[in-house]
Amino acid sequence: MKHLTYPELQKLQNADRPLQLIDVREPDEHAAYNIGGELIPLAFLLRNPEKIAHDRPVVLYCKRGIRSQLAIQRLAGRLPEADFYNLRDGIYALFHG
Repeated sequence: MKHLTYPELQKLQNADRPLQLIDVREPDEHAAYNIGGELIPLAFLLRNPEKIAHDRPVVLYCKRGIRSQLAIQRLAGRLPEADFYNLRDGIYALFHG
């Protein structure tokens, strides 16, 4: 599984590299704080893999990187053409990194 740190994610975004950023947390968590990703909660994403882009890197994140890693593990076999990255340590790393 490929991982990105938050500074590496920022470099990709600043380089105007197209990517899909997905927050797999729940709506209340997303409302409290997010880094601009599209909110697609884990359970919904697993039932709706068509939400995943096939033409650019897909970065998934959550609070600590566990749910996003689980999402990638479950989706990777179903979507072998997807270019998944997990945000290492999730958004927790922004405050405690």
